[in-house]
Amino acid sequence: MSAVPADLDEALTAFARQRPLLVASDYDGVLARLQNDPAAAVPEPGVAEALARLSRIEGVTVALVSGRGVADLRTTSGLSGDFRWVGSHGAEFDGPLTGELADRRDRLAERLAPLVARVDGAWLETKPASVAVHVRPVEDRVAAARLLEEAHAAADSSLTLKPGKDVLEIAVTDANKGAALRRLADELGVAASLYLGDDVTDEDGFRALAGPADVTVKIGGGSTEARHRVPDTVGAVAVLNRLADLLA
Repeated sequence: MSAVPADLDEALTAFARQRPLLVASDYDGVLARLQNDPAAAVPEPGVAEALARLSRIEGVTVALVSGRGVADLRTTSGLSGDFRWVGSHGAEFDGPLTGELADRRDRLAERLAPLVARVDGAWLETKPASVAVHVRPVEDRVAAARLLEEAHAAADSSLTLKPGKDVLEIAVTDANKGAALRRLADELGVAASLYLGDDVTDEDGFRALAGPADVTVKIGGGSTEARHRVPDTVGAVAVLNRLADLLA
């Protein structure tokens, strides 16, 4: 099992003394390795067990906060338990989108489809609150970058851009993971929150959790406003297991 860095272990120890607690995590790139086919992103070994351990502890709420739609997240992950499910970067918090927003999403998908079709390997994903242009499988990296630029230019000012790793997501709402985490923390009245994330959209979550006992953890490389870092998904599972040990 991967070891937790000393500074993070110290932060987790202080975090575990608080109650009530919110333990939240992104899914792709954190609890599951990134895949060219998002449907193939199965949980890292030990994830289900670690989340179950945490969810059984009194005063602890476990939340999965993802850019995926909630239905997709449940199906792909296969996870089940007493969790809070927040999808579409927070747009799916209290239920699905209204018909008007869904219509805007569909019109956006129609506008982007011809651009994506011209690039071998690229594909378009329609989510409950957004449309995502994926270029991870594209071998021609110049064409991939150009496609993301064209998709960016095709989005008008009423839409919200959410760039990520080899993907540009364009949302029909301004929901973000930071606002969703703050809303959830306030609703639960928690003393402290922990959030694990790996991508650009997770930075909103890191910035939102600024309390002295809050713990934010970046998974992988790249610049970040998270207070701590572990190298990979194995490290993320180690963080969850170490926290479960401390809380027990």
